Amino acid sequence: MNQHLQNILSLIQQDEALTGEQKNAITKLLKDADKELEITAFKLDRTEKVKRTTAILLEETIEELEQKRKAIEETNAALTKSLEELKAAQAQLIQSEKMASLGELTAGIAHEIQNPLNFVNNFSEVSTELVDEMNEEIEKGNLEDAKQIANDLKQNLEKINHHGKRAGDIVKGMLQHSRSSSGQKELTDINALADEYLRLAYHGLRAKDKTFNAAMKTDLDATIGLIKIIPQDIGRVVLNLITNAFYAVSERKKQQPEHYEPVVSVSTKKLNDRIEIHVKDNGTGIPQKALDKIFQPFFTTKPTGQGTGLGLSLSYDIVKAHGGELKVETKENEGSMFIIQLPDSL
Repeated sequence: MNQHLQNILSLIQQDEALTGEQKNAITKLLKDADKELEITAFKLDRTEKVKRTTAILLEETIEELEQKRKAIEETNAALTKSLEELKAAQAQLIQSEKMASLGELTAGIAHEIQNPLNFVNNFSEVSTELVDEMNEEIEKGNLEDAKQIANDLKQNLEKINHHGKRAGDIVKGMLQHSRSSSGQKELTDINALADEYLRLAYHGLRAKDKTFNAAMKTDLDATIGLIKIIPQDIGRVVLNLITNAFYAVSERKKQQPEHYEPVVSVSTKKLNDRIEIHVKDNGTGIPQKALDKIFQPFFTTKPTGQGTGLGLSLSYDIVKAHGGELKVETKENEGSMFIIQLPDSL
């Protein structure tokens, strides 16, 4: 019993003024009070222990949280660094893909430029001779003949100017393809762009493989007019699809050297509120198991070293960024048709 209660109990027992019954009642009350005090003391002790335990756990939790915070900061820093490296790698891969497609163009561009340059050179030589003839006629006093020669000379100069501009347009197209996209939409003749890249891609492949040959067909809707696009970007899409089409017919030609005529066709059409560009081939087609993956980055059906697996992925993103769709229809061993749908807006 508590010492204070024990002292009180002793005094009560000695008090002769109290009856035995009163003493017993008071003793019972004191014992009950002692039990209550013991219980309260036990609870207080437990509470103190819980407080100490809670304080220890709280301190450990704070320390653990601080360690986690530091770990999260380190992880975030590592993720930020990885993201920067990924962006740099992505930019490098996009540049590699762009340069790969530019390589496809180089030989075609050389071939296309050579044609107008040949005209320029030939008409220049003829024009030089005409100048000499005109001077001779002027000295003889044959002004009518001299005027006729002057008219011929003017026609030659017009042809030189025409073919010079043609060569300039080809160079301009090459520069547009090779430079970084301005991101600005421009009024563009989509028919001229598609026709240009069809011929350049064909001559590029011919330069690499003299045995390659394929029929080229175009069906360009003259009612389209000019549409607002980013020409460098859509040009890369068209070039990529045409290059893939030539690759597909080339592969099928290797598999079926007899009784097979490779054909690649490019067509455009205006449909209400949209413009469609179709790139069609009668090549190998796309296997069904690969069809769901063709627009995924780094997926390619070409042998190692012959494709980055980014061409169709980037093309898909470019068309989407223009508010359009890039679709494909294919049948294995019969051919494929890629459809670029673009909004018809000025």
